[in-house]
Amino acid sequence: MPKGIRDKVAILGMGCSKFGERWDMNAEDLMVEAYTEALGDAGIETKQIDAAWLGTAIEEQHVGKSAVPLAVALRLPYIPVTRVENFCATGTEAFRGAVYAVASGAADIALALGVEKLKDTGYGGLPQRGRGTLPNMTWPNASAPGYFAQLAAAYRAKYGSAPQDLKRAMAHVSVKSHDNGGRNPKAHLRNKITIDTVLNSPMIAEPLGLYDCCGVSDGAACAIVTTPEIARSLGKRDLVSVKALQVAVSNGTEAQHNSWDGSYFATTRIAATRAYQEAGVEKPRDEINLIEVHDCFSVTELVTMEDLHISAEGRAIHDILDGFYDADGTIPCQIDGGLKCFGHPIGASGLRMIYEMYLQMQGRAGERQRKDLPRLGLTHNLGGFPHQNVCSISIVGQYEG
Repeated sequence: MPKGIRDKVAILGMGCSKFGERWDMNAEDLMVEAYTEALGDAGIETKQIDAAWLGTAIEEQHVGKSAVPLAVALRLPYIPVTRVENFCATGTEAFRGAVYAVASGAADIALALGVEKLKDTGYGGLPQRGRGTLPNMTWPNASAPGYFAQLAAAYRAKYGSAPQDLKRAMAHVSVKSHDNGGRNPKAHLRNKITIDTVLNSPMIAEPLGLYDCCGVSDGAACAIVTTPEIARSLGKRDLVSVKALQVAVSNGTEAQHNSWDGSYFATTRIAATRAYQEAGVEKPRDEINLIEVHDCFSVTELVTMEDLHISAEGRAIHDILDGFYDADGTIPCQIDGGLKCFGHPIGASGLRMIYEMYLQMQGRAGERQRKDLPRLGLTHNLGGFPHQNVCSISIVGQYEG
C-alpha cells in the first residue's frame, strides 16, 4: 500500500454557512459566508492561497460548470481553481484535491469549498423532471427512498431481524440526530422529535417513513489547508491534521453479480479498510472517537456502522438502542445533527462533516462539545445507490508529527 498522507497536511482554518432555506442569498453569497469564517479562522490573506477546489454537484443553474464562480466570488488572485463533482462525495473530493496539492508540495496553502443551493432548483430528492442542463430524474419504477428501503429489507432477511426491532433502531437514529441538531445554531432543523413521532409518520417506502429521510437544503462549507510546519510558523498550536483520505467507487459487481446480497455497502467496507490502514488505526471501535456518516436515510446510518467495522455484523441495532452512538455514548455519530438536521446540499455536506470534527478536536463546538475532546474522527459520504455508488472517507485527528 502507498505510504499515504498521514500527518502531512494540517487544517489551517474552516468555515461553514448556516444551512437551511437561504432564499435571501445566492450560491456566491453562501461561498463568501463560509469562506469569510475560514479565512478569519486561518488568519491569512486571500493572496496567500496557492490553489483552490470547488465542489458542487447538480446545482448548475446557479454555479455553472467551471470553477470560475469560486474565483469570482472570492476574488482569488488568478490561481489554479478546479471544479470537482463526484455525487454526494463531492465536498470531500474538493477537500482531497486541496490536501493532495499541499501533501505533494504543489501548493503551500490550498482551499477547498463545497456549495449547493438546492432549494431554488425545486429538487426535492424524489423523482422529478430535470431543470436546466440536468437529465430528467423521472425513473418510473425507482426512487432514492425505494432503493434504500431495499437495503433495509435485505438486512432484515440476512440477520433475521424482527421488523419492529429494526424500525425502532432506525427511529432512535432520527431522534438522536434531532436531539443533537437542536444544539447546533447552523443546522437547518433544530426541533426535537420523539420515537412515537417517527414510528407513526407517513410511510415513504417501507420501512422508511417521513422521519427516516433527510431533506434538501442550501449551504456551503470551506477548508484552508497547509503543512504542519507552515501552520506553526503562522502561530497555530494544537493542530488538527489529516490522517487518511480514501475513495472507493463501484465497478459494477454489486449490480451484476449475485455475490452481493444487498445488505451492505461494498464501497464503504473497502474505503474504510484502506482509510484505517493509511491512518494507522488497527481497532476502529477502540480508537475512533467521533463519526459523521452519510445518513441520507436512517437505515443507511445503521448499516454503515457495520461497514465501518465499528459494530459487528448484525449488531448495529443493539449498539444503537444501547446508546453507543448517542452524543454521550462511546462513539457519538452525527453529534452536529447530521444530514437529518442539516439537509443535504450535496457539494457542501462532506466539508460540513469535517468542519464539525475540526471544531470538536479544538474544543470549540459550543453546547454540543464532547467533554473528552476527541482525538480521532471519521467522516463518510456515500453518493449513488446501494448497488452502485461512490464512497469517500476521511480521518482527521490531533497532529502527532
